[in-house]
Amino acid sequence: MSKHIEKLKKQLVEISEVVNAFQSEAVQVRIVDRLLDAMIEAERGEGENPELHLKKTFKPRENGESHTHMRNGKKPGATKVLNQLLSTDFFDTRHTIASIADYCKENFDSDFKTSELSGILLKLANEHKLKRERSHENNRFEYVKA
Repeated sequence: MSKHIEKLKKQLVEISEVVNAFQSEAVQVRIVDRLLDAMIEAERGEGENPELHLKKTFKPRENGESHTHMRNGKKPGATKVLNQLLSTDFFDTRHTIASIADYCKENFDSDFKTSELSGILLKLANEHKLKRERSHENNRFEYVKA
């Protein structure tokens, strides 16, 4: 294990100059995260048939309806799921963040925390794709198509 850590440290030192050229810490973190993912995938591919990692997998829904497509067994992220919901009639009615998270868990097998969804929902509201309004009943934000 220490061999891998030493190798990783050496590789991080090599890329640090390029990563540090970006002023935004968020951008730096994303770059390092993607590089680490690529390195992990490359190491997994060593000694194995690389085509195994390119195969598409299909996961049946629990209710037996159509299959959801997943690459490498990964679930779609919160942004992708919310954009999919935007293209349906889901946001024709008002929903709280908690109800959106519950819907994603039931229908997309994605267990998102409300904190994962809140920033994306705010961005969609700022882009005028959704309206963000406070509920008079419980003083929580609700989201509906703009």
